[in-house]
Amino acid sequence: MALSLTDIKGCPIDQQRFTWRELVNKPISKLDDDAFTRIRVILLTGLEMEALRFSHSAARMNQDLRAPLAKLRRVEQHQATTINWLLGADHSPLETTIAYEQVAIEVTAAVAQREPDEYLAQTYRFGLLEDFDHLYRYSAMLDRLEGKDANNILQCYTDILPGRPTIMEHRAPEDDLRTPMDARTAHPLSKLHALTIMAAEQQTQNYYLNVGPLFTDPVARMLYAEIASIEEQHVTQYESIIDPRQTWMEQWLMHEANEVYNYFGCVQQEKNPRIRAIWERFLDYELGHLSYVMDLFKQVERRDPMELLPEKLPDPIPFDSQRDFVRGVLSGEVDLRANGTEYVPRDQESEATLAYREHLNSEGSPTEAVAAGYHWRPGTELSTRVNQIGHA
Repeated sequence: MALSLTDIKGCPIDQQRFTWRELVNKPISKLDDDAFTRIRVILLTGLEMEALRFSHSAARMNQDLRAPLAKLRRVEQHQATTINWLLGADHSPLETTIAYEQVAIEVTAAVAQREPDEYLAQTYRFGLLEDFDHLYRYSAMLDRLEGKDANNILQCYTDILPGRPTIMEHRAPEDDLRTPMDARTAHPLSKLHALTIMAAEQQTQNYYLNVGPLFTDPVARMLYAEIASIEEQHVTQYESIIDPRQTWMEQWLMHEANEVYNYFGCVQQEKNPRIRAIWERFLDYELGHLSYVMDLFKQVERRDPMELLPEKLPDPIPFDSQRDFVRGVLSGEVDLRANGTEYVPRDQESEATLAYREHLNSEGSPTEAVAAGYHWRPGTELSTRVNQIGHA
């Protein structure tokens, strides 16, 4: 069911208030809740954090917008806290990392299949295979450092297999830039997809930079450092497909529409009634935000915001296992590389990327070290060895 934007209603901003008890709810269960509930928690946290980043950046560049941005930003801050705090302490940092990579794989795969622009769809497929490999490397780390099976987090929705090897993902900065869409002619879904995936990747990068230094194991510390570097490349890639010619107000309007779009999809698909009630509340808040920014857009730009927005938002991103699609992409596109804004065969990479990668990996690769000889199987390496001894 599509959501109409022609008659926006929502909770007025002045009524969007919180208490501390509302901000800090009972967290989800690591094992009892469906993995896609956690995927939605992580994705929506990323969207709220992107809203905060954008709002602060806009405020630094626009004196007249500072007050309305601050007003909306305070609510976004509290929404971000409420959602992020749904992740419980029963998740270790590595287990949460596994969940972050599952978000990147399943959401990006769903987006890639629905993206109407083939170049942009290729961009999502390209990044997808790199996140897929990250999941494999972190799964090896989880097994070897904590003796845990990553599938306890993934719940059989997502395969644990090598993707495009992380050691081969390091590129010169200019080879991570893509051709931006034209916001004037781009399909509304393309605009929503780009903002969604960019926000998710930015949140992943920030998480890895924050938790990486907390490990005492030297391989784990280097592993997070290496993959955080790739996540920076992914943020660069996805933000570069967004039209930089948009005004601040145009970008703000699309951010708010994107939050409405994603909350609506989460409301439609959430199985946990307690969590769905949070999504419903925040959808009502985001509709209020969108209405507020639409009125501001009319005042500032002297234009109708419906020039930018569709009358109805597209159907939501489906939250479901994309295993078969990922396997097909892995089979057909794992050897693709990037040269400038184009995707090329492995033997056509730029000299700049080859030199950059050679130096970066000259003292070894943590992602290669952690997964040396690792093949995922149900259970862990320790339990497998015990069973082998028992049957000897």
